[in-house]
Amino acid sequence: MIQFFKTSGETVIAVDAILPLSQNDIEKLTWLFSGAGFLKQEKLEGWFVGPRKEMLTPWSTNAVEITQNMGIKGIVRIEEFVGVENENAAFDPMLQAIYNNLDQHIFIIDKQPDPILEIDDIAAYNEQEGLALSAEEIDYLNSVSKAMGRPLTDSEVYGFAQVNSEHCRHKIFNGTFVIDGKEMESSLFQMIKKTSKENLNKIVSAYKDNCSFVQGPVAQQFAPKTQDNPDFFEIKEVETVLSLKAETHNFPTTVEPFNGASTGTGGEIRDRIGGGKASFPVAGTAVYMTSYPRTEAQRPWEQSTEERDWLYQTPEEILIKASNGASDFGNKFGQPLIAGSVLTFEHFESFKKYGYDKVIMLAGGIGYGNKKDSLKDDPGKGDSVVLLGGDNYRIGMGGGAVSSVATGEFKNHIELNAVQRANPEMQKRVYNAIRALGESDNNPIISIHDHGAGGHLNCLSELVETTGGKIDTAKLPVGDPTLSQKEIIGNESQERMGLVMKPENVELLKRISDRERAPMYEIGETTGDMQFTFENSKTGEKPIDWQLGYMFGNPPKTVLEDTTENPDFENLQYNPEEINSLVENVIQLESVACKDWLTNKVDRSVTGRIAKQQGAGKLHLPLNNVGVITLDYQGKAGIATSIGHAPVAGLVDAPSGSILSIAEALTNIIWAPLTDKIRSISLSANWMWPAKNPGENARIYHAVEAASDFACALGINIPTGKDSMSMTQKYKDDVVYAPGTVIISASGEVSDVRKTVEPVLVNDESKEILFIDFSFTERALGGSAFAQSINQIGKTAPNVTNPEKFVAAFNTVQTLIEEELILAGHDIGSGGLITSLLELCFSSNKGGMKVNLDGFNEADAVKILFSENPGIIIQCADNEKVKEQLIENEVGFILLGNSVPYRKVRISHSENETDFDIDSLRDLWFKTSYLLDRNQSGKELALERFKNYKKHELDYDFRAFSGVAADFGINMDRREKSGIKAAIIREKGVNGDREMAYAMHLAGMDVKDVHMTDLIAGRETLEDINMIVFVGGFSNSDVLGSAKGWAGAFKYNEKARIALENFYKREDTLSLGVCNGCQLMVELDLVYPEHSIKPRMEHNESHKFESAFLNVDILENQSVMLGNMEGMKLGIWVAHGEGKFYLPFNEMEYHIPMKYSHDEYPANPNGSHFSTAAICSRDGRHLAMMPHLERAFMPWQWANYPIDRKKDEIAPWVQAFVNARDWIFERL
Repeated sequence: MIQFFKTSGETVIAVDAILPLSQNDIEKLTWLFSGAGFLKQEKLEGWFVGPRKEMLTPWSTNAVEITQNMGIKGIVRIEEFVGVENENAAFDPMLQAIYNNLDQHIFIIDKQPDPILEIDDIAAYNEQEGLALSAEEIDYLNSVSKAMGRPLTDSEVYGFAQVNSEHCRHKIFNGTFVIDGKEMESSLFQMIKKTSKENLNKIVSAYKDNCSFVQGPVAQQFAPKTQDNPDFFEIKEVETVLSLKAETHNFPTTVEPFNGASTGTGGEIRDRIGGGKASFPVAGTAVYMTSYPRTEAQRPWEQSTEERDWLYQTPEEILIKASNGASDFGNKFGQPLIAGSVLTFEHFESFKKYGYDKVIMLAGGIGYGNKKDSLKDDPGKGDSVVLLGGDNYRIGMGGGAVSSVATGEFKNHIELNAVQRANPEMQKRVYNAIRALGESDNNPIISIHDHGAGGHLNCLSELVETTGGKIDTAKLPVGDPTLSQKEIIGNESQERMGLVMKPENVELLKRISDRERAPMYEIGETTGDMQFTFENSKTGEKPIDWQLGYMFGNPPKTVLEDTTENPDFENLQYNPEEINSLVENVIQLESVACKDWLTNKVDRSVTGRIAKQQGAGKLHLPLNNVGVITLDYQGKAGIATSIGHAPVAGLVDAPSGSILSIAEALTNIIWAPLTDKIRSISLSANWMWPAKNPGENARIYHAVEAASDFACALGINIPTGKDSMSMTQKYKDDVVYAPGTVIISASGEVSDVRKTVEPVLVNDESKEILFIDFSFTERALGGSAFAQSINQIGKTAPNVTNPEKFVAAFNTVQTLIEEELILAGHDIGSGGLITSLLELCFSSNKGGMKVNLDGFNEADAVKILFSENPGIIIQCADNEKVKEQLIENEVGFILLGNSVPYRKVRISHSENETDFDIDSLRDLWFKTSYLLDRNQSGKELALERFKNYKKHELDYDFRAFSGVAADFGINMDRREKSGIKAAIIREKGVNGDREMAYAMHLAGMDVKDVHMTDLIAGRETLEDINMIVFVGGFSNSDVLGSAKGWAGAFKYNEKARIALENFYKREDTLSLGVCNGCQLMVELDLVYPEHSIKPRMEHNESHKFESAFLNVDILENQSVMLGNMEGMKLGIWVAHGEGKFYLPFNEMEYHIPMKYSHDEYPANPNGSHFSTAAICSRDGRHLAMMPHLERAFMPWQWANYPIDRKKDEIAPWVQAFVNARDWIFERL
């Protein structure tokens, strides 16, 4: 029966239970729904918008699990419905439906599972289901059917289509190209592989796994000793491999951007999890490319093409929703997003429309693994096949195949079937279980793969590819009883991983999975007979039963014939006298302008291992060229990553586009000191192309060839990548072609993360500013942001004509960085030299620059300022030493000028002088971000952010803090036990546990890992623990309110409740709650139990996640942890969605030890009463705070650390943990 609960607003919560709910159950639900009233009606009149009945939402999955953890039995679905005026209310048809009345039938799907079909006419079935099979593949399947002596089943035909789709098998990249009548010698894939054959460098694994690996350094692994029970953290040395992966999710993001981008991010993370025999993702990247968002009318570059009747969503909606989706997945999984890019583009010329109507959404990432587990083993006969993750739903049916064709080509219902469903919290649970095995001394995983396109079909067939296997479909978890056998094994429900292990090791995984609340199923075994069978043990049905060789097939190789047809664009026309307005237009393009609208909503600090993310300088503006992580908390060795692309230049000349994309990635990553300089670098190349259109096959061939040749000449490799060959959007009477695009993701081992250079000019007039050319050819404007801003493309694009000189320049700059001879630096990228000069001045409110361009020997100042020829700008720490090394290594440079005290960039050229006002141009640059931010933060707060971003400059007061570890009794290499016992308390979905545990360990505590399941089961009682910390993250995905479900697990489970009550009764204990942990302490009333009205944690006033590095002031206070830090003004990370302290009494009734340094948004990121950042109990023992001190205890973790304190070993926040250590020690 469905029971209804009404909230204080217009929301109705519908609870579907298969068992009667008792009065006690209803009271629990009323508490869980924050006082929502129980309605006794079986039917509610009116109009409502809610989720489609066919799609059980991730919100429901989490809500149901919360009720189970609270001891309520029989609930199968919980959904939210919002009352609306009538049937004309706005809703998202991809995810929602409109309901006339809510009754007992709102979740009923009148459908029986379809029977297994025998397919007599494969060609007709292919067309009916949109499987994208070629004529040759249909002939092949007919021959298989004949050889087997029976018709193939629908599952077999469908499975073959998914496993052999362009998306999965890359038929174009493996195909034979015939261009202008001549057969090419190499396939595209062979040319990519050539880079690794010629430049193996440190490759460990390439082209044969879910991600690539290169050799890494020895690092410290910090993890619990055992992970099937509560246990203490320990440190051990491990030899590492470094992972790199990037892939696109273009079609799903075009159709439904939030879940499309979210599952794209999740899928890429799973690829890294599934590398080798398990590896560990650390940080992500994202790239978004759409047609023009038209956020403000009459912007000249948006006028060249008419706005279309968009098939699914407008470009502006896609930019907002897709970035929301990618950000949300990373935020909830616990992967920071530390680098990325945006490009918007449309153009109409020579009767052809270009644009990203079919969007590009690229998700990439870096991480590491244990070298001993970097290669998969081959399963033997009789090994167990295990599934980790959630239930099967009718999701993504046909995603792999439908992604392989142009959008708009099939009927909408087929494309709707490919809509995804994201549940990052489930993926975190699955990852935790796999991580536990990967961190063990004897990892029992033999092989592991993720579930992506093709679902079980792809994943499980890859797992048993060398042996064969038998899978019991009755053991596969089914969340929708109407699924057919084909849908059960072929759906693309996310957040699932398949593993093979010896039967005797399954029980260990079962214990770990139960502890992590990660659903686990032993679903089959390897057979050794190369047969691949799905059989239902209860019904005897066999939807698939054939040789693996038939499934992977050997259909004829794709042959692609084409002729060379390069677009012929007109010469650029512009007026050099309009230089100021030209600059103003260029810096407002989405590709050039401020990306704060992206970075302010995505976690960039989680893991506590982020040494460099987008935000730079005292204004924390998103300007950094490179993202950098550390491999451990020692904070020296790490990994750098960067992005490069040049698709508009590629329209002018496809080979140049590839070379420029690689060059941009390299001139971005150059700012991190790489262990082996340029040879440290490996690339991922992701190709998005409107293939099979006239001239485009020839263009991609030459583009790949150029990338291969350039990488080989540079001495680097491309060990991973992906392709999406259907970048065309079809309308009823029109076609829009995406520019052929390659996105390069670069990564490399960093020798010392603390030496990474930022694009923040130092105000010292004696320090010279130099330009270093990486192009070695004439300035060219074709394909530039400048050309785009005047609605043109141009005839000639930049290039790199001398790879040897490029290497010499790169390696020399690396040496300068290693020797700390560069104060600031920036690449020449989108927007050209003028943009780079201005951006060097943007992240500060002081100083400017005086620049002379005569050294370029170019008469046209527009070409100098706006061309995007690869190059960099550096500010010297020692002028003579820098120039000495450049000259010694035969690296050319131009002396541009120096910094000045006034707020202008003053440029002189051929006796002409022009001033560019930094502050007014910075506002224009930021304005584009503001226009997009209005649709996510709301108009008022977006405007407030726009007005205040330059006012909230970071400032610090460290008081007497020395920065020397020994002064605080800290041994940075401690291994022995101290006897001071602390515990982190975590629930499913939290993600801030490791950095918190290390901060306490560093301070001198022995730290125990305790899961809520340990407390509920009685495995842990906290009797010997002196300090507990409730850590940050998204417990239960914040469903039904932040920490509400976590609180319910304490409140309604006796052993957990008693353990907590007993802990708080003791007088020798401390507690800390950070972020989600703070929300839990407030929800459980652990800070002010004496108050008649308790505080609340509410949604941020922006109603979105807020991520920032900002100032807090530590006030006079009695907190054990913060008491002796009074007067300090420090930098700290915030990353939360519900961080507003609602404090109903007068400020004097609360003990507020820490406040945000400004009352205004965004420096007060959530609108907290009294600008509160933390609250403390009356006796000072219990502290709840929203900012993340555990992500700022080392100087390199700060987004901006005082430049005069470079030698600090530790940051001031360590003091808080040391204070806790000392307080406990005194009472032992």
